[in-house]
Amino acid sequence: MKTIALLCFAACTSSLFAQDLLPSWNEGETKGRILKFISEAQTEGSDGYIAPGDRIATFDNDGNLWSEKPMYFQLIFIMERVAALAPEHPEWKTQQPFQAVLEGDKAAMKGFGEKELLELMAATHAGMTEEEFSEIVSEWMQTAKHPTAGKLYTEMTFQPMKELLQALRDAGFKTYIVSGGGISFMRPWVEAAYGIPPEQVVGSRIKVEYEEGGKIRRLGEIDLIDDKAGKPVGIYQVIGKRPVLASGNSDGDFQMLEYATTGEGARLGLILHHTDADREWAYDRESHVGQLSRGLDEAAARGWIVIDMAKDWKTIYGE
Repeated sequence: MKTIALLCFAACTSSLFAQDLLPSWNEGETKGRILKFISEAQTEGSDGYIAPGDRIATFDNDGNLWSEKPMYFQLIFIMERVAALAPEHPEWKTQQPFQAVLEGDKAAMKGFGEKELLELMAATHAGMTEEEFSEIVSEWMQTAKHPTAGKLYTEMTFQPMKELLQALRDAGFKTYIVSGGGISFMRPWVEAAYGIPPEQVVGSRIKVEYEEGGKIRRLGEIDLIDDKAGKPVGIYQVIGKRPVLASGNSDGDFQMLEYATTGEGARLGLILHHTDADREWAYDRESHVGQLSRGLDEAAARGWIVIDMAKDWKTIYGE
């Protein structure tokens, strides 16, 4: 039986490479290890076999599935919402962090921490129904363009990662987004962009309440910060199972990768390292957005694969 299983594994592996499930990836160790994991996961009898119900993969969004410079795209959305809502809030002209946003004070905004970002999110994302907010986000995603690239934000999704998502789904995996971004900000567009349905999104969220007439009303209080240690908590609360694969790009994803790869059986951790200043951006330890330090230091010892964007990818956005 073991001989038969090994023959099936060899045939499956050969088929995976023949199909080239990751055509936007350069040949090499990174691509080979990922394809090997996918192949073994669906080959009964192999050491890396994963039961279908356990094939769960979680992906960070910002900086991992799409770009995140010069700042998180949702923050750009928030800034535009502050400007749009400012006439209704004259007090914002002298009240931080709103004052910095309205005045375009980049130095002050670079110093924004979790407190300021949460305050901005609560003020601009609350007070409306889920349907109303979804419509605002959808319209913005269809029209807003990146300040320097001139592309729609959905045009700045990473083609190699979309291929990986599809390859995993073809192998029986359920793919989830687990992001520090707002869950309601992502849900309206991620299915069209990544093939991930809205119910498979885990993100930061504000509190909501049911309203007579069959509506969900958004409140001005934070319910979950889905970043760092909050990511495993969000996974536990929403998915209810430990992932077998986790992919991120910053130290905000460290705990998610640790949670996924410390379980029993076959596991895979992926870190996307932004090394391509020509086609995208190059940054890691000193960046104020997507800082990556601990992940780089500990990846090798933990068996995580560090994806070198410049070396491992033929294209970034599928040009």
